Amino acid sequence: MNKTIETILNHRSVREFEQRSLTKEQIDILVSSAQAASTSSYVQAYSIIGVTDDEKKAELAKLAINSNTVINSGHFFVFCGDLHRHEIIGEMEEKEVTTAIESTEMFMVALIDAALAAQNTAIAAESMGLGICYIGGIRNDLEKVSQLLETPSHCIPLFGLAIGYPSVINDRKPRLPKEHIYHENRYESDKTIYKKQLEEYNATTTEYYHERTNGERQDSWTEQIGKALENPKRMYMQDFVKAQGLNKK
Repeated sequence: MNKTIETILNHRSVREFEQRSLTKEQIDILVSSAQAASTSSYVQAYSIIGVTDDEKKAELAKLAINSNTVINSGHFFVFCGDLHRHEIIGEMEEKEVTTAIESTEMFMVALIDAALAAQNTAIAAESMGLGICYIGGIRNDLEKVSQLLETPSHCIPLFGLAIGYPSVINDRKPRLPKEHIYHENRYESDKTIYKKQLEEYNATTTEYYHERTNGERQDSWTEQIGKALENPKRMYMQDFVKAQGLNKK
């Protein structure tokens, strides 16, 4: 096993950081690592906004309901699905690009490109001895986030990525069994097998929470996810995305 794989397999979210900023060199390396990620058809449909202004970080932390992780991070990145530059390309090249930009396909390209770039950034950061935490909570109010970051049409903030020097490192959370995630040649949809695998995973997660909280928490994974899905979140999202000129066709 090489060091890259060791870094990947050793991942865990870090939510408590030292109050210590990243250097310009570190930030440049992380952004370069993001840009090295694969991009669909060379479209490069994403942008990254680094938030260094204390007031903006505080506002984002408030919106995300994750104050310490955002505020104390060494650097806070916001990854955006961005087709605004492609709108400009249409003007430069005198091409009609609106139909493509507003399509579901290009929306998916933007989401995937941004996610690939972010994960490259995360792995690069962890290889440098830094900790990371994805912050999906900025989607609690994307209208305010967009105003705060002054994002243009056809560009939407997707998630934050807090990076910094860990002050507390938690244990790794157990993942679903490989047999439940990896299928060969066809999707295994036998519910008997499916439920058995989930029940076995429940036992693992319940034990994990019991040990991590000294018995204060003992819920299972399916119980946790079932409760979350029972109360849908951010149901404004479809209207917001279309108002930004994305995913309309």
